[in-house]
Amino acid sequence: MPTISNNPDRIQTTGPLAVALLYDGLCTFEFGIAAEVFGLYRPEMGPGWYRFASCAIEEGPLRAHGGFVLQPGRGPDLIAEADIVVVPGWKGAQVSVPETLCGQLRAAHARGARLMSICSGAFVLAATGLLDGGTAATHWRYAEALRARFPKVRVDANSLYRGHDRIFTSAGSAAGIDLLIDIVRQDFGPEAANSVARRLVVPGHRSGGQAQFLERPVPVRPGGEIAPLLDRMRENLERNWTTDVMARECKMSLRTFLRRFHEATGRSPGDWLIEERVEAAKALLCERLRSIETISAAVGFGSAHALRYHFRRKAGLTPTGYRSRFIPVGVPELT
Repeated sequence: MPTISNNPDRIQTTGPLAVALLYDGLCTFEFGIAAEVFGLYRPEMGPGWYRFASCAIEEGPLRAHGGFVLQPGRGPDLIAEADIVVVPGWKGAQVSVPETLCGQLRAAHARGARLMSICSGAFVLAATGLLDGGTAATHWRYAEALRARFPKVRVDANSLYRGHDRIFTSAGSAAGIDLLIDIVRQDFGPEAANSVARRLVVPGHRSGGQAQFLERPVPVRPGGEIAPLLDRMRENLERNWTTDVMARECKMSLRTFLRRFHEATGRSPGDWLIEERVEAAKALLCERLRSIETISAAVGFGSAHALRYHFRRKAGLTPTGYRSRFIPVGVPELT
């Protein structure tokens, strides 16, 4: 397998020292984000730009995703010199964090260093206790596990990144780019941040949050009297499905129907219906063959305003914003 060595910086600068942690099972992409933003040769930024190095928190050689083997040049002692410490992912949501590492990170933070994590690296920062009482972001797939392991930490499964007392956490891997560009913006201003973003060919600031990317679990089809109604509603979302109409379809009193519906789905009829209509709208938006007004009528919202309101509430961005992000390549524009 190929070997990556921890090469020294190409030039000596006088800026903040950013250190990325290396560990066995390293998340290669997350580490690459830190190396790209903080470690890439940028002579146009002058001698005050970041210095970058990496350090192993355990004995090498270390494996990395993609079949690489790392031969790090520095150990965890480098954390004591760092102005910024980046945790590029972690080994897993249930993998414990060594107390020695937690102590080193707490000491770095106490002397003024900034700590930041990408994706599952939030588990490392949460293990230090420094996030207790604060809010952390992580990938939406890990949100529940992070809440369960660290109940004193408020977990934000919607934002791309969050900051708390010089501790920064980001969501999925690509959200680490958003976070680190924002750190550049804080340190060197918007012009420098935009320069880095242009070189990466990414937006200088990305709007929206994780909600737009969430996978919707395949719903379990409930049994009993409610199941046929749910099928009919999905097939005819454009109908005016009031609770009275739903109850009559099931031949129940309204009170009995509401109780049975909640027992079957765990939700109110109105919330269930809105969720289904938003999901149907997502599929139609990706076709780009219909206007927003036509889509709103097709899924039963009745007006473009209602579609925009509920879509933004459920997906975290507007229908037009969703369409621009998820439209398949080669699909013609609506004229």
